[in-house]
Amino acid sequence: MSGVLHLARPEIVALAPYSPARWDPALVRLHANENPWRGAADRTRAGLNRYPEPQSSLLIDRLAALYGVAPEQVLVGRGSDEGIDLLVRTFCRAGQDQVLICPPTFAMYRFAAAVQGAGVIEVPLRREDGFALDAGAVLAACTPATRLVFLCSPNNPTGNQLDRQAVRRIVEGLAGRALVVIDEAYVEFSSAGSLAPWLARYGHLAILRTLSKAYGLAGARCGAVLAAPEVTGLLRRVIPPYAVSAQTIEAATDALAGDGVEACRDQVRRLVEERGRVAARLASVPLVSKVWPSEANFLLVESPDPGRLLEAGIAAGLLVRDVRGQAGLSGCLRVTIGSPDQNERLLAALEAA
Repeated sequence: MSGVLHLARPEIVALAPYSPARWDPALVRLHANENPWRGAADRTRAGLNRYPEPQSSLLIDRLAALYGVAPEQVLVGRGSDEGIDLLVRTFCRAGQDQVLICPPTFAMYRFAAAVQGAGVIEVPLRREDGFALDAGAVLAACTPATRLVFLCSPNNPTGNQLDRQAVRRIVEGLAGRALVVIDEAYVEFSSAGSLAPWLARYGHLAILRTLSKAYGLAGARCGAVLAAPEVTGLLRRVIPPYAVSAQTIEAATDALAGDGVEACRDQVRRLVEERGRVAARLASVPLVSKVWPSEANFLLVESPDPGRLLEAGIAAGLLVRDVRGQAGLSGCLRVTIGSPDQNERLLAALEAA
């Protein structure tokens, strides 16, 4: 068995894909048991009375162009969360296989493993080195039961970009042993750029991308798994046939058309500028002991009295994320960069606290 298929659940490899109703927009659809009339409130172009195209070819083509990969390397789902869930369900047998995570990190990796009944190995990021990735410890912790290694870069909630050499060491060290999944939900806000070009060299690498953050489509729920065609082919066997709604397809394709991409990139540049301004102001707040460097659209803030800062924000009508319950984040809050006005309101509230 070639590539990474030997790492997947054998029953998924043997699974015959579900065959949805034939997709041919040139023909009248009397084969899918749909309602022939639109609802009165339907404002979509395609019509919500009709099922959307499974894995929309137009959306896949636009995402492939955006991310610099081939269309067959793209699987579209409901945000990065669905990609995480699909990967765990496809590669991990309940009660037998494991995922490896590097806390503090995105909680969905652990949650998806728990839902599937997979084990979780933890190799903490080194807080004393700016939440650095310990490549040697990751490689040493992997067992024959380890199927997936999740690396978030920039990492949520710490905001740091993982060292490229450490990531490469892990990827090369796990060839044939595990699928390495790099979550790039915040990469648009980083100066480092995506690792998507690595897909041409490493067949056991998968990359998660999303339109939720930089492209302002969190409510549309649109993300992608970028991987070798044999990996995306496996995931297509598991994902529901109409996972991405017609509204999402239209919203995402419209956002990526014309000058939409450049407009989003301009917003990213403005957010990065705001990130620097907010970080500098936060560092001068008396109750803030540290503002961690960030390559994302948020800042990790450390305080001797984080509860007081949290309540000050709420009193001003603003919520920040309490991450004190995560390993290594005692005394920390995560602050999303908002509009200049929102940021100014938060800064004033925290300074007054």
